[in-house]
Amino acid sequence: MPVDIFCQVIDNFGDAGVCWRLAQQYVALGHHRVRLWIDDLATLARLVPALDATLLHQHVHGIEVVHWSLAAQAQAPANGLVIEAFACTLPTSYQASLAQTQSLWINLEYLSAEPWIEGYHGLPSLQPNRVAKYFYFPGFTAASGGLLREPDLLDRRRQALGMDRRLRLSQITGWPIDTLPADARYILLFCYPGAPIDTLLAALAQMDTFSCLLLAGTHVGGAATAAQGEGNRHTDASSTGNLQVRTLPFVPQAQFDDLLWCCDLNFVRGEDSLVRALWAGAPLVWHIYPQAEDTHLTKLEAWLQRAQLPTAASALIRAWNAGPPGCTSLSSHAHPPTQMAECLADALAPTSWKAWQIRAQQWSDELATQPDLASQLLRFYQQHAQTR
Repeated sequence: MPVDIFCQVIDNFGDAGVCWRLAQQYVALGHHRVRLWIDDLATLARLVPALDATLLHQHVHGIEVVHWSLAAQAQAPANGLVIEAFACTLPTSYQASLAQTQSLWINLEYLSAEPWIEGYHGLPSLQPNRVAKYFYFPGFTAASGGLLREPDLLDRRRQALGMDRRLRLSQITGWPIDTLPADARYILLFCYPGAPIDTLLAALAQMDTFSCLLLAGTHVGGAATAAQGEGNRHTDASSTGNLQVRTLPFVPQAQFDDLLWCCDLNFVRGEDSLVRALWAGAPLVWHIYPQAEDTHLTKLEAWLQRAQLPTAASALIRAWNAGPPGCTSLSSHAHPPTQMAECLADALAPTSWKAWQIRAQQWSDELATQPDLASQLLRFYQQHAQTR
């Protein structure tokens, strides 16, 4: 069964990241010819260092990677699986060729926890070329398309957690192991612009527990920028009160899971990072992609309903997504810094923190009992093949 995956990178790394993970899973099954059509090779190359962003056509890790510009001359495969990721529009000529094949055409939607997706998941939509395109919704319930999860992922996590954390972090970052604090709460911070980072850092610095914050990305606040500027050049680390801030080197996708597994608390953004943080089984704070008219907050509430986190953890996640006062890029319902700091203190208080850890692992285990996205898509393809 040949697989064609089409990806247009709208913003950040999530679109490319999801499509690359999906392509890898089909290659791992050993009997699929997988082509990934993508319009932004530079972004994918950041995630996959083996990729050459200057080549329009290449094979990397068993995947045929082709620049979108070449798709106008391409034909759909016979009896294949064609995945149009996140409502990107297939080239006109390629769409026309689908009418002469028995391929299954999938519109892979963005991840959502909203209940309405279950009613639309798997439904066909007849296109002008008289070929049905099926809507496929990743999600958190058995009535959805599930989440991306490699078959060996949780086994690899267990093995990693059995090793020394500082050793693993040293291997990922290149930092000398003796520069990493042995008795600290490790926190990953990966967020969109406008998050209340300064408030977070100030609150952590004043807490009783020493924290080591690993700063990913370039979107940082004033306090974080100052901390970077004062840091040790060799380890990119600086300390204020009970907080050490370290600037992470860019981590390829293959190492991102290992980084999450090194941390006690993960602040993550977007779709792909959220799913990987869920599989880490540790407490996480999700920075959902901001949308106009605060539409994203409705989606966040739907996710919190599914997550069933302790009250203090949910309050922290809401405060994190509301942003600082006057920040219109996140929400019109901003919380004052004092409320954000109070939410953090409540969520990290011993009783709340323990409950959050238990629920994070519990929900990860519950989600792992459901079939993964790639496997469900295969079954959907097989059912379609039997009816044609």
